[in-house]
Amino acid sequence: MARRFHRGGRLLAFGTGCSAADAAHVVVEFVHPVIIGKRALPALSLPGGSTGFRAELGLFGEPEDIALGIAPDGGDAALADGLAAARDRGLLTVALLGGEGGLVASLGGLDHVIAVRSDDTRIVREGQVTVYHVLWELVHVFLDAPEVLA
Repeated sequence: MARRFHRGGRLLAFGTGCSAADAAHVVVEFVHPVIIGKRALPALSLPGGSTGFRAELGLFGEPEDIALGIAPDGGDAALADGLAAARDRGLLTVALLGGEGGLVASLGGLDHVIAVRSDDTRIVREGQVTVYHVLWELVHVFLDAPEVLA
């Protein structure tokens, strides 16, 4: 993710149901860092809607960007379709899922699939919050050492 940001890429986060709020939360973390001295990074939350995420990724997604899809179980067809579209456009794909990962985990060619192995959505969401905060921190650690990003 840090390499993509270093090259001018953006984070495009999306999810359905409660995960849409988590996608918006991730975006706020990147755009408005709460730690003094950490730079703001470009990020958008995609609302999906009746056309799903494929159309929005087609409009906004560029190959240097990052697509982050979030779902409590990975069974949402719109999320799977959005991540497949992002993969096909050359975006870095990251899926944060719960349970066994469902339909999304069965997609081929995704760059990173991280699943919180629980059927309790409360545990899944808490695990996902931890994961995306760790991802935020790691991005900044690597951006602070650009010599490793070349």
